[in-house]
Order: sequence, then C-alpha cells, then structure tokens
Amino acid sequence: MHERRNDYDVTNRVNTTDPKAVSEEVCRIYRDLYQLGTPRNLNQVFTDLARLYRGENPGYCECDTDYHDVQHVLDVTLGMARLMDGCVRATSSETITERLFRFGIITALHHDCGYIRHRKDTKHANGAEYTAVHVSRGARFLEEYLPTIGMADLAQAAARTVHFTGYEIPVDKIRVPGPEFRLIGNLLGSADILAQMADRCYLEKCYDRLYPEFVRGGIARKRHKDGHEEIIFASAADLIFKTPRFYQGATKRLKQDLGGCYNYIAEHFGGQNLYFDELEKNISHARSIAVEGDISLLRRRPPKLTEGAEPGQAQKLLI
Repeated sequence: MHERRNDYDVTNRVNTTDPKAVSEEVCRIYRDLYQLGTPRNLNQVFTDLARLYRGENPGYCECDTDYHDVQHVLDVTLGMARLMDGCVRATSSETITERLFRFGIITALHHDCGYIRHRKDTKHANGAEYTAVHVSRGARFLEEYLPTIGMADLAQAAARTVHFTGYEIPVDKIRVPGPEFRLIGNLLGSADILAQMADRCYLEKCYDRLYPEFVRGGIARKRHKDGHEEIIFASAADLIFKTPRFYQGATKRLKQDLGGCYNYIAEHFGGQNLYFDELEKNISHARSIAVEGDISLLRRRPPKLTEGAEPGQAQKLLI
C-alpha cells in the first residue's frame, strides 16, 4: 500500500474530506450487509450534513471549529458503518436492523453539529465556545432533524444516543429506550475515539487545532468552586506531551465504559483492527515527542476545511 494520504481513511481508499466519497462507501456497506437498495434518506443525510457544515443551512453559520470539522464527522461516520457491519457479521442482522443501521449513521454524522453556531448568535465568536455543551446542542438539533427525514419516532432516542460521544453524562447514566440503542451508543462512542485518534494527522491537529478549541471552550483551565484555577494544558505542546496519558483513559473508556465494542472493527476487516493499529502508531510517536521534548517532530499538514486558525496559530493562544 502506498503511504497513507492525510485526507484519507485508515485503508487509504476513502477521501474523508469528501461527503460524496464517504456516502458511497457507507451505502456500499449497507447494500452488501442487508442485500437491499440504498434508501433515499441514507443519501440525503450526507447531502444535508455537507450543506450544514458549509453554512448553507438557513439557520446556521458555516462550521468554524478546525478540529471538529467535516473531515472528523465523516471519518467517525465511516468508522461507525464499519463497526456496525462488523457487529452484524459477528452476531446477526437482528442485532442491528437495517433501519437501526441508518439511525447509527445519522447520529454519527450529527454527533458534533452542536459546535455549529446559529446565525442569530451574537454572544459567541466561535463554535468551540460551546465545547462543554455541544453534545446537548447536537441532541436538540437531532430532535428537530429526524422528523424531516421520516424518522420522527426515533428523534428522542437519537437525542439520548448521541451522548455516548461526550462527557456531559456518564455512559452508565445515559437513559436510552432499549438495549439496541445502548449497543448503537457504545458503537458510536467507540467510532468517535477510534476515528480521530487513528487520523494520520491526529497529533498535528491536536497541536494546531484542538488546543485553541480547548482555550476558547474553557477546557485548558478549570476553575474550582473555591476560586482556585487548575491548569489542565499549559500550552499546545503540553497537550501533545499529555496525549499518551489521555490514551490510557480512552482505552479504559473503549474497553469498559463502551463495552469493548471497538473489537467489531476486526470482523469488518477480516481479523485486523486497522483503526487501533494506526491509533497506536500515533501514540507511539507522541511518546517519542514527549521524551525528546521536540515539537518539531510534528511535520504533517492536515487538510484545511474551515475558515479558522491556520497551522501554527496554537502558539499565539498559549495561556
């Protein structure tokens, strides 16, 4: 296989910056798995998502969060389709029905839409300021969106299931209508972790894009009730140095909180978990950077898909 491209998935076959390319692959997985034609609303949701992130939805601004951009949600959605495929192949089509598969794709596509600002929003200058509540905002969006594509009966379930990607509610406290939605939630939360950490430019994105979002969202520092301010990440470099520690927590979340559902990817790929393989390469590189203390080892240039900060802007936001 040729060297993996920065705008492609773990197989180096699907361009994760292109909604049409990801839609085609997800629909192919659907047809192959259920031996059915592609439902109209499965194509439609990708078109609607692309319009939302481009600022073509009448009520919303263009996506302006550089880390949580359209590539991220498309990458997660592709991972979600593969996880659901692996799950069905390891169990049965009764575990995840074709309609539940579509439900999983829809929630994956919109799991971070809570970062996108309303056009009437004059209080916030960037979607990253919604970091702490973006999942709840996305849940409200899904409640309004699902009825428009003929899935009104699943709107409330979607609003709850999307919380498996965030930290507003502990996983074991999320209330869903039934065990099938908890399974979808576990798969969705797993896809969110695997896809972003397996991104070829994951570390560069953390340095140039995620840290500025943490600053804007109030995540880099935490103020306690007694007034004491705790510095979580002192700089973009500090975020990279602490990534191996974050990986330990992410591994626990994958294996325990989300029920080990990440393993279903191997079933899709015929025995190999390509996402975990790429993820571990990134973490190994992060460990080397931390040991050397040399941020210049971050040399990849991720695709630029928003109007936010250009690469290198992280240094200007040090706190």
